[in-house]
Amino acid sequence: MKLPWPFSPRALDPVIRALQDRWLHKAAQIHSAFFARAWGPADFTELLVDQSVVADGLFDGTGQKLLGFALSRKVAPEAELLSIAIDSGQQGRGLGKSLLRAHLSRLASQEIQEIFLEVEQENVSAISLYRSFGFVTVGERTGYYQKKDGSRATALVMRASLT
Repeated sequence: MKLPWPFSPRALDPVIRALQDRWLHKAAQIHSAFFARAWGPADFTELLVDQSVVADGLFDGTGQKLLGFALSRKVAPEAELLSIAIDSGQQGRGLGKSLLRAHLSRLASQEIQEIFLEVEQENVSAISLYRSFGFVTVGERTGYYQKKDGSRATALVMRASLT
């Protein structure tokens, strides 16, 4: 592997911290790559001011580039993972796993015992990621997601224990 010169370990180690409003436009851009009904900056603003929402951002080692985010809404002792996304140019590097691990740890530290999510049943890589964290399928929502081509897709409802 050829390392960048001058070598900077900070550039190789992403950091995870609370998502702040200065990153709303980039978060919306990342989200729009994956969803037909994409969230805009106003949607992210609404979520970030909601005290029940936990929002984590994944940044490059310099902290200057948003690579992904995870958002959950808490209704103790449960939470719902609203969205998790990694910039399409950064996928395949294990960043989603690092982000989800940190996000679930943060929720557990806030006394969340169970977490739920919906995922498109055809999204094999996401389902595999969730299963690696102990998520199990507990239901289905037929026609839940609208796809970019206008068709509808079934969502799997998944649950995991954080205790």
